[in-house]
Amino acid sequence: MPNTPVDAHIEANKGRFLDELLDLLRIPSVSADPKYKADVARCAEAVKVRLVEAGLDKVEVCPTPGHPIVYGEKIIDPAKPTVLVYGHYDVQPPDPLDLWDSPPFEPVVKDGMIYARGSADDKGQFYMHVKALEAMLRTNGLPCNVKVMIEGEEEVGSTNLGPFVKANKERLAADVVLISDTSMIANDVPSINTGLRGLSYLEVEVTGPNRDLHSGVYGGAVANPINALCEMIASLHDADRRITIPGFYDAVRELSTQERAALAEAPFDEQEYTRDLGIPAVRGEQGYSTPERASIRPTLDVNGIWGGYIGEGAKTVLPSKASAKISMRLVPDQKSAEITRLFQQHFESIAPVGVTVKVTPHHGGEAAVTPTDSPAYLAASKAMEEAFGKKPIPTRGGGSIPIVALFEKELGLKTILFGFGLDSDNIHSPNERYGIFNYMKGITAIPRFFHHFAQSGK
Repeated sequence: MPNTPVDAHIEANKGRFLDELLDLLRIPSVSADPKYKADVARCAEAVKVRLVEAGLDKVEVCPTPGHPIVYGEKIIDPAKPTVLVYGHYDVQPPDPLDLWDSPPFEPVVKDGMIYARGSADDKGQFYMHVKALEAMLRTNGLPCNVKVMIEGEEEVGSTNLGPFVKANKERLAADVVLISDTSMIANDVPSINTGLRGLSYLEVEVTGPNRDLHSGVYGGAVANPINALCEMIASLHDADRRITIPGFYDAVRELSTQERAALAEAPFDEQEYTRDLGIPAVRGEQGYSTPERASIRPTLDVNGIWGGYIGEGAKTVLPSKASAKISMRLVPDQKSAEITRLFQQHFESIAPVGVTVKVTPHHGGEAAVTPTDSPAYLAASKAMEEAFGKKPIPTRGGGSIPIVALFEKELGLKTILFGFGLDSDNIHSPNERYGIFNYMKGITAIPRFFHHFAQSGK
């Protein structure tokens, strides 16, 4: 597909496209913290305005019991294919603030990168679609129908998206879902994510004495909840870094030698990987490579742990409680509800004498795999090849987007994960960033996807 009026529009407006994204990034739409509720609502309204400006119809902010969903569409011909674009405008909490080089909601452009919370996950990526749609609608027009749904609860488990989808199946009817919320291998090695891991996320609390105690008076005589929690967590992996929960691996779908060989074709430099992370060596389940451990194998990780005194100076306290947040990444055909049940049953069973355990499930989702021979995948591959000058490599991702399985279950639709970020973008971490190169490449590639998908027919 040669350069088109769409490309000319993008080139002429790239400065405005960047400024609009920076405005969106200034809104602290943190869905996890109630103190940001008004900001989340304000962000939803801002997204609505931009969808209207892009030329979409029936744009509205749809209330939910939690944060709202923004919806818009452009139906040019019911006989043509329809693409459902999904994204999320909510962001992760910015903590710890002291590790940011610049304020997380005051975006800074430096060395071709946009530094701000949400720049890569997912404001920068979903906004590529808004600008691509604008470029098509103001020039050649859309080659097929589009529906856009941008939610505000992805970072807290998309609690209200399921009921919304179930209640709006006809409204959301489409031929494929297109999501940009994943990453590529590198700017010079384009790739398309063909699989995601599922998730089970929960919180554990270990309680000992009915109050904090003096560690000199009571230490050694009663169970310390922090010690107990650490012992319990440590026992969840064996010496080979396999998870010790009974039944955990029973449903795991093992990849064939051929499938593992195909995934291994993606370039990976372990020395560069460890150097970038500032670690002396990698660590993980025996018998698998680092890319496999981070994509096709299930995991269990502690995401936060607390208890006792953590202020300045010393306080010799034996705490009453200790807590941790734990996530498990799951693979086909593990089910999040079953894994959550197995974890809870096991964790309660290994509690040492002298403490009680409470396990609180938070949210979860299922793993998903996308076929690489579908018209939609082939359209995405062609679009990326034209944008980058290289055919993209199919890869498997380690993250979780639970709504991918939801869309397949409720709408019968497969998803194309058309992400343009990089693993080095620091998503969920301080100094999150997104490349201007990646942002503009996405805006350029998306119209090409629409072009090729429209040609494939329904």
